Amino acid sequence: MKLNINILRRITPRWVVFLIDVSICLVSLILAYYLRFNFIIPSKERDSLAMVVVLVLSVRMLSFYIGKTYAGMVRYTGTKDIIRIFIVLFIGSAVLMVTNIIYLELYDKYLIPTSIIIIDFFITTFILSFSRLLLKNIYLEFNSPRRESDNVLIYGSGELALITKKTVDNDSKSDYRVVGFIDHHNKLKGSKIDGVSVYHLKDLKKILDEKKVSVVIISEKGMPISRKNYVIDTCLDRDVEVKTIPYLTSLLSDSFSLSQLKNIRIEDLLERPEIKMDKDGIRKNHLNKTVLITGAAGSIGSELVRQIIRFLPSKVLLLDIAESPLYDIELEIRENFKFNNIEIIIGDVRNKDLINYIFEKYKPDFVYHAAAYKHVPMMENHPNEAVKTNVKGTKVVAEAAIKYKTRKFVMVSTDKAVNPTNVMGASKRIAEIVVQSLSKTSETQFVTTRFGNVLGSNGSVIPRFRKQIEAGGPVTVTDPEITRYFMTIPEACQLVLEAGNMGEGGEVFIFDMGKPVKIINLAKKMISLSGLKPGKDIQISITGLRPGEKLYEELLANKENTLPTYHPQIMIAKLKEYDADEVLPEINMLIENAIEKNDNFELVKKMKEIVPEFISKNSVYEVLDTN
Repeated sequence: MKLNINILRRITPRWVVFLIDVSICLVSLILAYYLRFNFIIPSKERDSLAMVVVLVLSVRMLSFYIGKTYAGMVRYTGTKDIIRIFIVLFIGSAVLMVTNIIYLELYDKYLIPTSIIIIDFFITTFILSFSRLLLKNIYLEFNSPRRESDNVLIYGSGELALITKKTVDNDSKSDYRVVGFIDHHNKLKGSKIDGVSVYHLKDLKKILDEKKVSVVIISEKGMPISRKNYVIDTCLDRDVEVKTIPYLTSLLSDSFSLSQLKNIRIEDLLERPEIKMDKDGIRKNHLNKTVLITGAAGSIGSELVRQIIRFLPSKVLLLDIAESPLYDIELEIRENFKFNNIEIIIGDVRNKDLINYIFEKYKPDFVYHAAAYKHVPMMENHPNEAVKTNVKGTKVVAEAAIKYKTRKFVMVSTDKAVNPTNVMGASKRIAEIVVQSLSKTSETQFVTTRFGNVLGSNGSVIPRFRKQIEAGGPVTVTDPEITRYFMTIPEACQLVLEAGNMGEGGEVFIFDMGKPVKIINLAKKMISLSGLKPGKDIQISITGLRPGEKLYEELLANKENTLPTYHPQIMIAKLKEYDADEVLPEINMLIENAIEKNDNFELVKKMKEIVPEFISKNSVYEVLDTN
């Protein structure tokens, strides 16, 4: 049975609610008299009762009219409505008290016993509040499909969990019904929150089965990743959907609804504890300074922009060759972050005249060099472009930084520069050599940061898997044994800023990337998180390693050592040092070959001479390693 809302409105207009409230006041007053006099009202009180009824109802009617207590929709009664009723009745009772005192002065007796006014106030408050809440619950019971509902378990026991539960209860369009809370604290086991039992985490499997749970909502912020993975894996094994609450700001606003609940994403399972940054030091170094970010429209470059503007530089220069993405990040920074001290520059880092013009005009204090070609198979087919952008581009910007006395130059490198097996990784290693060599003879502090794959970045496997799943599959994995290190984009950029802040020149910083992830397991979990079954709903196809691709990424070459820093997630790599007078002429020759010739094999051969540990894998250039 379902009550028709339009009929409900027609038969209960505001004046009807008003009359019902007044009737409740009459009943409450009579009940107060009976309670006060043990259900035998003295004759002298009965004589004045008619006058008392007229006075009390008049005061109540006037206060209801002024306070608009009848105007609220009963089926949506909330805390504010109950508080309004309390205040209106309290003021009305206070008016009756004052009237009683005046009557005493005039006639030397009370019109209404003071105790009657007090008892009447409490009875009226209780009945008006209880009746509204009762009608609200009846309405929700008949107008929500709870008879065929999905059982929901909420992880957490704090304020957010309670808000989530109330949101589920108050959403008449929802087919959810909260059947319990799950928490890892032993002391809460067996207790109740808002009438619903709290269960211990160790009983999760049993509760999911016994309660026939369809959805688990994670309401705890800052939940340890190991615990979150356990909850999610347990749920996925039982085909239970997992959702998370929105940000705290959304939860504490009146606009929070179940439609804002988010599905768990693979990024949520690979994130790590919040990185501790020396924010004061970074702010001190960047405050009122000019910062140039190359590759500012890319995934890393754009996030660097977002983070750096929080430290209030005087100007941030956004340099990129990609027009549309650069326009997008400009709009985001101006509109969402309200930061207007930015300069948009469309240009190529390989253009020496343009780069010198930029440095001469703006004289940046800091350079974050994120511009690079990063796609392994593409660069394997176009080594000349890899050299021109990754090597020449880095050299052009670095030399301009020296010429115009830039304070610090921070280069974003990659783990693929370690024992490179492809052209892209080798080109980034040569770019590292350029930066290291120049740092020895310049006042500019050159710092290199090296890390692995970032989640959601351009060319990352995760966006590709997501598109393949949305298209119905198959999901393509190059090899069942292939593993990669992963880091979120914000995390990587925070470490870049922290390493850049601590660097004094010449260091190559490597980041703690955590444990490597097997890509096929990543694919399976992404399919499961989408509510599908790997191998049944979505197939996984093994395509074979791509040109230049290796099974396992390394963060350090075998002969490299590391030194700790004050930051537990940042280490200094001890690399082979190069003499600038010896290596830079070789690199200049490499760049000239890339520009003037179109012989890929000759170019790659020269790269292998500069980087002897560059051994090609799954590539046509493997023949160069056997000669």
